[in-house]
Amino acid sequence: MGKINSFTDLTTWKKAHALVVCIYKVTEKFPIKEQYGLTNQIRRAAVSITSNIAEGFSRQSKKEKTQFYFTAKGSLTEVQNQLFIAKDVQYITIESFNNLTDNSLEVGRLLTGLIRSAQSK
Repeated sequence: MGKINSFTDLTTWKKAHALVVCIYKVTEKFPIKEQYGLTNQIRRAAVSITSNIAEGFSRQSKKEKTQFYFTAKGSLTEVQNQLFIAKDVQYITIESFNNLTDNSLEVGRLLTGLIRSAQSK
């Protein structure tokens, strides 16, 4: 594993970024009436995950890093909730739901590791 010089070197950010891209692609198929509703909400929450990882990476104190990583985890939980809604109103297939949920759970595990790492430094 190489040296981590940027937030883009973090596996957690890379996996979360991939999740954001998938969220954008799947929400393109949401009804136009959801443009300012669920589509906007889930996209903003997904972007917030990677944005908070990036901002946390740049912080110097353990407390600040941890807070941003916890905020990212909160945004991830929002995305997970919104995926259930999208599935239940049949905006996404069960297959898409399962894939996105599996990806989100992986990001959650990685975020937990990032939080533990930040807390121990």
